[in-house]
Amino acid sequence: MTESVDVLIVGAGLSGIGAARRLQRDCPGKRFLILEARDTLGGTWDLFRYPGIRSDSDMYTLGYDFKPWTGAKAIADGPSILRYVRETAEEAGLAAHIRYRHRVRAARWSSADARWRIEVERGAEREPVFLEARFLHLCAGYYRYARGHRPVFAGEAQFRGRIVEPQFWPADLEHAGRRVVVIGSGATAITLVPEMAKSAAHVTMLQRSPTYVVSRPSEDRLAQWLARRLPARWAYGLTRWKNVLLGLYFYRLARRRPQAMKKAFIDMVRAQVGPDCDVERHFTPRYLPWDQRLCLVPDGDLFRQIRAGKVEVVTDGIAGYAAQGVQLASGGLLPADIVVLATGLELNVLGDIALQIDGQDRDPAGCLAYKGMMLSGVPNLAMTFGYTNASWTLKADLTAAYVCRLLRYLDRRGYASATPRVDPGIAPQPFLTFTSGYVQRALAALPKQGSRAPWRVYQNYLLDLLTIRYGRLADGVIEFAGAAGGSR
Repeated sequence: MTESVDVLIVGAGLSGIGAARRLQRDCPGKRFLILEARDTLGGTWDLFRYPGIRSDSDMYTLGYDFKPWTGAKAIADGPSILRYVRETAEEAGLAAHIRYRHRVRAARWSSADARWRIEVERGAEREPVFLEARFLHLCAGYYRYARGHRPVFAGEAQFRGRIVEPQFWPADLEHAGRRVVVIGSGATAITLVPEMAKSAAHVTMLQRSPTYVVSRPSEDRLAQWLARRLPARWAYGLTRWKNVLLGLYFYRLARRRPQAMKKAFIDMVRAQVGPDCDVERHFTPRYLPWDQRLCLVPDGDLFRQIRAGKVEVVTDGIAGYAAQGVQLASGGLLPADIVVLATGLELNVLGDIALQIDGQDRDPAGCLAYKGMMLSGVPNLAMTFGYTNASWTLKADLTAAYVCRLLRYLDRRGYASATPRVDPGIAPQPFLTFTSGYVQRALAALPKQGSRAPWRVYQNYLLDLLTIRYGRLADGVIEFAGAAGGSR
C-alpha cells in the first residue's frame, strides 16, 4: 500500500524544520513527513564547510519566531546555526518524521482523489518509492546542491596548483602558508577571504566588478542588554522587531535616495581600508544599492586584513590560468597555489521536481506566484522562498503559518483543495528584480509575479505580514474545491 500523509515537507533545512514545528503547533494531529535528499538535516548550514562560513543576516531575524536565539553573536558562524536547527528538531521530536536520502523527482496531482502522488528515489540505489499527500510544502531552498556556477577559464589544465569550489570544500585542503586567489566578490568571497588570510601567506580577492560591502558589529549590544533584563522571549521579540524595522527603513532609504546611500557606503569603506586602497576602483559598484544584495563584513574583518597587507583586492578581467597562477586580462599574473572559485550559485526551481496536474505537465515558469508562495493553477502546494533584502526565515515563517491557516480553513469548511486562479489582465513580471548574475541566469525558469496584488512579490515583511498572516483566505482568488471536485 502507498503511504499517505496529510502534509509532505520537502527539505530538512532551516525552512523545513521550521515548517514542521509550526505544523505540530498549529495543526496538531496532522500526519506529516519530511523528505531530505541528503543524509542529515541542516540544509545549507550542513552542506557548506568552507572556512568562516557564516550568516550575512542577523540571527534575531534569521532565527525562528518561536525559538529565541541566545548565542552571543548576532552574525553567527555556520556551526552555531546548524546547532540551532538541530536543537529545534530535537526539542520537537522531529527525527521520527524525517526520511533521509529521499529525493523527490515528480509530484502528480489528481483532482479526483484530491491528492498528490509523489515519486521518490530512495538511497544510493535510487530505489523508486511512492507516497501520497494532501498538501505539498516545498522547503528545499532555491539553489542546486549538486553544483554551483563554475565558469571555465582557458588553460586550467596547465595550472600547477589546486582549484576548489566553496560548495564542495575539500576536507584535506591546507591553505596555511600558501598563496590564495579567491575569484569572486559576493558573500562567499567576502566571508572566505579574511578567514583564509589569518594563516595564508597572502590572499587576493580577484573580482571582475565591485560589490557594496558594509561593516556591522557581530554582536548586538542592545539585544544583550535586553536579555539581561527581560525574559528571553520578550528580549528576542523586541530585538527581532527592532532589526526588521531598521532593515526596512534603510532599504527604503537606499531605494529612494540611491546616490546618497551609495556615497555613504563608499565613504564608510574608505574610512576603514586606509589610504593605500583604491576605493573608486575596488569598492565602487556600477549599480545602485540593493540592485544586488549587500555584502556584510562583521566587525570590519576584511578591511582589517587589507590594512595589514594580508589581503589584496584586484579588479580586472581573467584571461585564463598560467602554470603559476591566474593570468589577468590586463596582462599581469597573480601567483597562486590555490584558486577558489567563489563565482556564485546555480538556482533551481521547486527542487527540480517535475509537476503534473491531472496528467498535464505544469512548468513553474508559466505560473504566477500567489503572495510569493503558491502557484497559479497548482492546488495544495506552497513553496518557501525567502527575502532577498532581509532574512530568509522571515518569509519562511510567514509561509509556514499560512499553510497551517489554510489547512485549518479547508478542514472547517469541508474542502479538499485550494488553488490560486489568475484573473484576466494580470501582466506577468519577473519574480525577482535583482541584477545579480545568479538571478539573471535563472529568470527564465522561475515563476513570475503579477502586476498587482495578490500576485506581487513585495520583498517587504510588513506588507507580507498584513496580507499573509492577517489577510482573508477566501479572497476571491483562491478557488476551493470539495472532495468530489465541486469548486467555490
